[in-house]
Amino acid sequence: MGWSLQALLWFEAQVLLSLWAKPVLQSPNAFYYQDLTNGLNKKDASGVQLHIDSAQSTVNAQQGGHATLPCRFWFEPDLSPPKQVRIKWSKVSSSREPETDVLVAIGARSRSYAHYSGRVHLKQDLEGDASLVISALQLNDTGLYRCEVVGGLEDQSTSIYLELQGVVFPYQHPQGRYHLSFGGAQQACAEQDATLATFTQLYESWREGLHWCNAGWLADGTVQYPITHPRAKCGGPGVVPGVRSYGKRHPHQHQYDVFCFSSALPGAVFYLQPAHRMSLEKAERACEKQGAVIAKVGQLYSAWRFQSLDHCEAGWLADGSVRYAITKPRKNCGPLEPGVRSFGFPPPHHKYGVYCYKAHHG
Repeated sequence: MGWSLQALLWFEAQVLLSLWAKPVLQSPNAFYYQDLTNGLNKKDASGVQLHIDSAQSTVNAQQGGHATLPCRFWFEPDLSPPKQVRIKWSKVSSSREPETDVLVAIGARSRSYAHYSGRVHLKQDLEGDASLVISALQLNDTGLYRCEVVGGLEDQSTSIYLELQGVVFPYQHPQGRYHLSFGGAQQACAEQDATLATFTQLYESWREGLHWCNAGWLADGTVQYPITHPRAKCGGPGVVPGVRSYGKRHPHQHQYDVFCFSSALPGAVFYLQPAHRMSLEKAERACEKQGAVIAKVGQLYSAWRFQSLDHCEAGWLADGSVRYAITKPRKNCGPLEPGVRSFGFPPPHHKYGVYCYKAHHG
C-alpha cells in the first residue's frame, strides 16, 4: 500500500529532527552539542523569529586591559520558558588565515579556545546577553569578531571590531632598507613588542601625518607606504598625498621594510644615563640594576605617543638601535615635527645613554 501525503510529510519531519539533534564533531577540539531542538514546536515553525544586535560596531581598549564586545539576542514573539540557544564567538581573520574559534557556550556550559583560553567569558548579566568579555588584552586580539546565536532552526549573527589604541611605526632590518620577507617582518615586529599593522591602522596614521617613503609589509600581505608630501622618488611630485600600494607580494621571494603596531603600555619607559655613557652591553646591565629591562622600539614609540615621552638624548634600545623621542620640537633637537628620531644601528661598543622599560605590577 502506498504512503499518504500526510504520512510522508510526517516521516520527513521526524528524519530532519533526528539529524538535527545528533551530536556534531567537526575536529578534535569540537564542542559537543545536543538539545539544539529544545523548545522547537509548531509555534516556532509558524513564526517565531530570532533577532540579534550589537550596541556598537567598534570597541576601543588598551593592551593589558579588558574589553566587552556587546551582543544581545531575543525572540519575537517572546518565548516562555526561554529557548536554550548555542552561542559562538569567533574572530574573522584575514585571507591568509582561517577564522578562529574564541568561545562556544550552551546554557551554563562553555569552552574557550586557542590563546583565548582562560581569558574570555560571557557577560550574561541579563536574559539574552551574549556579550563577550576579553581580559589581559594582547596585540593580536585586534580584529573583527562575530557573535553567532543558534536557536532551534534559527541562526543569526552580528560583528564587532575590537581596536586597541596604539601607534604605527616603520621598522627596518639592522642591515638596512628592504631586508625583510613577510615572515621576517612578523618576527621583527614581535621582537619589538608589536605586531604587523593593518591597512586601517596605517591609513589612520597617515591621516594623522605619518610620512614614510619606504614600502613596508602589512598584516594582509600587501606592501604599502604613506605619503603626506609627494616628491620625486617618493610617489612623484604630480600625485596627491595618500597611501601607496604595491598590492600583495610573494611572502618569501620579496623583501621590504615593515609597518608595526604597538599599543599603549602597561608600564613606563624612562631614560637612564649614570655617570658616563655606556656600550650596549653595559646599558642592558644598567637597566637591570633599576629593576627594569632595556626598552624595545615599540615600547619607545608607545611611550612617546601615550606617555608624552620627550627626551633629547640618544639612547640604546634592545634591538641595538639608538633613538630618542620628542613631543615638543625645539632647537638643536632634530626636525621641527614631533616623532622618534633614529641614529640607526651603531657598533655596540659605541657609548650612549639607554631607555629602560619597567612594567607596572599589581
